Amino acid sequence: MPAPHYATDKEPCIPVLFLDGRQEYLGWRDVLLHAHLIKDLALPLPPAASAVLRLLVVMGARVSGLDAQAPGRMTARQWAQRRRDLLRNPQGFDPGAVHDYFDRYIWDLFHPERPFLQDPRLATQCTKRAGVNKLVFGRPEGNNLAWLSPHTDTDPQPVPSDQALWHLLTHQYYGAAGQCSVRTVDGRSLGNAKAGPLRSTLSFHPLGRTLYETLLAGVPKPSRLWPDAQDRCPWEEPLTEPDMDDGPDPDAAPPPVSSPGRLLTGRSRHAILLIPSPDGHHVTDAYLTWATQKKLPALDPYLIHHVHAQKHVTKRHRPRLADADRALWRDLDALLLAGDEDDRKGKARKGRRSYTTQRPDAFTTLNDLPADLRAALRVRVYGFDQDDKTTNRTWYTALTPPIWPWTQEHDPAAAERIAECRKAAEEIGEHLDDVCKSAWSQVTSPSGDKAGRPPRHLPPWTHSARTLYWPRAEATFWTLLDEPTRAARTAFAADAVHALRVATRPAIAQHFRAAEAIARAVAELRGHGH
Repeated sequence: MPAPHYATDKEPCIPVLFLDGRQEYLGWRDVLLHAHLIKDLALPLPPAASAVLRLLVVMGARVSGLDAQAPGRMTARQWAQRRRDLLRNPQGFDPGAVHDYFDRYIWDLFHPERPFLQDPRLATQCTKRAGVNKLVFGRPEGNNLAWLSPHTDTDPQPVPSDQALWHLLTHQYYGAAGQCSVRTVDGRSLGNAKAGPLRSTLSFHPLGRTLYETLLAGVPKPSRLWPDAQDRCPWEEPLTEPDMDDGPDPDAAPPPVSSPGRLLTGRSRHAILLIPSPDGHHVTDAYLTWATQKKLPALDPYLIHHVHAQKHVTKRHRPRLADADRALWRDLDALLLAGDEDDRKGKARKGRRSYTTQRPDAFTTLNDLPADLRAALRVRVYGFDQDDKTTNRTWYTALTPPIWPWTQEHDPAAAERIAECRKAAEEIGEHLDDVCKSAWSQVTSPSGDKAGRPPRHLPPWTHSARTLYWPRAEATFWTLLDEPTRAARTAFAADAVHALRVATRPAIAQHFRAAEAIARAVAELRGHGH
């Protein structure tokens, strides 16, 4: 029987949505060949879509020549002009360049010497497999209870190879930190992995009218700050000898991060090896362990970063984290304002450090795009709400309307108004939390002390008021953009008062001190709105 194989450049493994409404599965090669006819990716797993888009951006940069960023080869102006020329080409990527690129490398998911984005040495360096349930996000594994899935480790079910690719990518970008399969390298055994480079983050991608425009718009800008090193993706590394021990040393310092290849595809800290079924159509098991214990510092170009000037340079930049309870409009000003500072700049609130907000680096060159594309440009958001260790809460995606005409570079007044309204909503929302906690403490304190002792956990009034406030605040936010003279703080304060009254209405009949405490809280909210 022939060895199993699954060539990801040809096998239908990436679902896409065409401009005419058709949805098909394509390999990497066909995705680039038809990018000008594709509207968007259609992967059902947002973290996998985030990873796939990063790989496709690098592939698109390779075949279009937009990765020529070494000093002296292409200036920033020449690079921007080349991208504009490419965007004016209605035929998409050059088919010859696409085929030439994919013919150079190995894309087989189960290749014996170079399995795509995997490490074949794990078969000898790990004594224990992780199991297919560990590979697939959402399945219970080990001693975890099967609340929402019928899968168990006593009867692990194979996963189709295309889906296995999605989960492999998700582990490499959003993988957990902590205990993993023990891997022995040069007599040293370790069973502890570091978190993936995108774990718990919120990723923003410029979205064009076609996937072709999306990929070209998303290529990181050229910069002389990147090291003058050979920029290779994992599949581009030379295969010198067909030896299972041949490969990057996981204990050695990794190569310097360069752009766009290593930046977008070469910072994984997890090593994976898939075990296929005999026909290669399914994955039946997997090794899952650590790839490197070394840090790979770099600023991902699709993340909003909080810059803490008072911290050490190695800890100064922190990505904005994904939060399923946070609506997307609350991040709009960070995308629209060039170098704008967050509302915590300067005078920091009690218990919070001040920081400034840095727009995703991929957005800094969008003003060089053709005018018609800028006017239609939207933003695709992928979020994976996780803790920094092992807990995965939920993933989500969102899509903005065309927002680039509102940027500070094109409409400073609109951008500043968006920032003003967002900051007002945040401040009123935080004050709503404070008055809810205080009122709850006054009502439930045995002594009846008006000051009350702050509760150790969020009281039910706070949860209810938040749930009611933020949807109303979003509607108010969009209304305020059309009413530039209306006071934003007053409008959001009215939303907060309504949320507080609805959330606490049942308490007035249950607690004899509730009416007084709520009335005091309402007065504070109204005063804070002026």
